[in-house]
Amino acid sequence: MMLTISEKKQLESIKQYMKAILRHDQTGHSIDHIIRVVAHANSIAKTQSCDLFVVLASAYLHDVVDDKIVENPADAYEELEHFLINIEVSKEKIIHIFAVISNISYSKELLETATPLSQEAKIVQDADRLDALGVMGIIRTIYYGGVKGHPIYQASIPVREFQTKEEYRQGSTVINHFYEKLLKIYEGLHTSYAKEIGKERHEFLLTFLQQFYQEWIDPSS
Repeated sequence: MMLTISEKKQLESIKQYMKAILRHDQTGHSIDHIIRVVAHANSIAKTQSCDLFVVLASAYLHDVVDDKIVENPADAYEELEHFLINIEVSKEKIIHIFAVISNISYSKELLETATPLSQEAKIVQDADRLDALGVMGIIRTIYYGGVKGHPIYQASIPVREFQTKEEYRQGSTVINHFYEKLLKIYEGLHTSYAKEIGKERHEFLLTFLQQFYQEWIDPSS
């Protein structure tokens, strides 16, 4: 599971491509998030039988076509395909990378068309979701909620069970997001590595919520 010299050069180009796309991100899916996901993916991959290049390339690219980031995902996929062809990534690898990045999002699981994940996709999904737990998960949730204008908390707004991606994208409150997504992540992790790290981070979310309720004062009271 070693990278070839050519693959290392391709990954460096992919990294620069990602930076160009996400350099102005304000949704919590910025370059620092990607670098953490790549680091986790690399560590998880060392414990699995997988295609390391596909794992790392997908980790770098998983948000550059996301509809939270780009205005037209179809155009973003087309541009990405042209880029990967230009740096001589094989057609087989491109197909595999696209299968990973198009199927690992949380919102994808809300659709009836959700696709079974390859081992590479499971690794990248675990790596991505680890960054939605613990301190970074809290910071990113608050940051995203602020950008989208979501209230911190309103007791009158109930926690929802989403049936579609469109419902999920509507959002509710920052604190509700913990119950609607973050606290559900740990049970869905695939690898032992991710579960070991995720357990502590999941428990930290619970500790944070406990402290939040102790400090929160309802402004309507």
